[in-house]
Amino acid sequence: MVTNELTTSRATPLQAARARGRVRGRLILLGPAFVAAVAYVDPGNFATNSAAGARYGYLLVWVVVVANLMAMLVQTLTAKLGLATGRSLPELCRERLPRPVNRVMWVQAELVAMATDLAEVIGGAVALYLLFGIPLLPGGIIIGTAAFAVLALRSRGYRAFEVVIAVLLGVIVLAFAANLLASGSDPGSAMAGMVPRLQGTDSVLLAAGILGATVMPHVIYVHSALTRDRIPAADDTERRILFRGQRTDVLLALSAAGAVNLAMLLIAAASFRGGGPGGADSLEGVHAGLGQTIGTAAAFGFAVALLVSGLASTSVGTYAGEVIMQGFLRRRVPLLLRRLVTLLPALAVLAIGLDPTRALVLSQVILSFGIPFALIPVVAFTRRRDLMGNLVNHPLTTAAASLVAVLVVALNAFLLWQVVAG
Repeated sequence: MVTNELTTSRATPLQAARARGRVRGRLILLGPAFVAAVAYVDPGNFATNSAAGARYGYLLVWVVVVANLMAMLVQTLTAKLGLATGRSLPELCRERLPRPVNRVMWVQAELVAMATDLAEVIGGAVALYLLFGIPLLPGGIIIGTAAFAVLALRSRGYRAFEVVIAVLLGVIVLAFAANLLASGSDPGSAMAGMVPRLQGTDSVLLAAGILGATVMPHVIYVHSALTRDRIPAADDTERRILFRGQRTDVLLALSAAGAVNLAMLLIAAASFRGGGPGGADSLEGVHAGLGQTIGTAAAFGFAVALLVSGLASTSVGTYAGEVIMQGFLRRRVPLLLRRLVTLLPALAVLAIGLDPTRALVLSQVILSFGIPFALIPVVAFTRRRDLMGNLVNHPLTTAAASLVAVLVVALNAFLLWQVVAG
């Protein structure tokens, strides 16, 4: 029975939320990680995971799994940062870092936002072509402008935006679950793919692309803003309650995203390994190959998931661009102008006729180089008790996050060396 005290103005926002009932009180704590998770299944993942499965079979399964575990750790720290400090990561960088460093951080974050939009808009445009025969350039414009409709939901409060994004994520999960069941993937070979190994420069390039497509720099920035803007905590006890909710949020959302990423690779490995029909060197090839090996329903499901992914992830990406600009520079840019700046590179790629799938894979490699710029400040800030209070990292957490940062930097350095030496 809810007491009158909780329904009065003396109740804190968290108490008011929990007074809605046991189930609704818990559900209200979920949401930000589902917005973040959409970015982890954007069209760049479709390209890199499908290419990895087609070229190397189950070899890079371990990369997908490790990248997803890393993503869970990173997003947990990011959510905790916004919750504990009441600021987004870009805001903290502006306040705590020297001005020249802050400007460098802003420039690279803007480049990351452009690379993100490149993948999302191109992927959505390809989906429109596969489903309706719409040429790529008009399709890119449609996807780019459609993001405004989804973003408009934020004017009705954070919950409407979160629910719609979560529903879109659910569509993607269902589509790939159905295709995976129909693909005849080999569980034994998938388990063997958990042994870490690589085969040459191209496999390293794909591994870096998978990492860039899974641990997304722009969503590291935006997740801290999402938790900052939600339910304010009245004291340390409420912060701990909210953080437990955020950990559950991350676990559920990133598990769903990780399952989709793994399904992408397993489906490609089962359907295209050894040069199967249609090939997987392009999204169009994956679509055609699925139609031949599994059936037209699988090809349709792939295209629908790709379209939903492009629409949802470009909406999140546009919001991330707003967080980046406002946080690093303390300036607001009109949404239309903000959208045009990040949209133009993607439209240019479509207009001059570059291979969209190759552009998608390369965009993910660019994203992987942006991860340390977002991850290192997160680790540095969350280990500081003066910022985090009772949510400060345990030393083991800081050690694990530092190891993730070192691994990312090492992988990128090795990739660069391999390309130059080759």
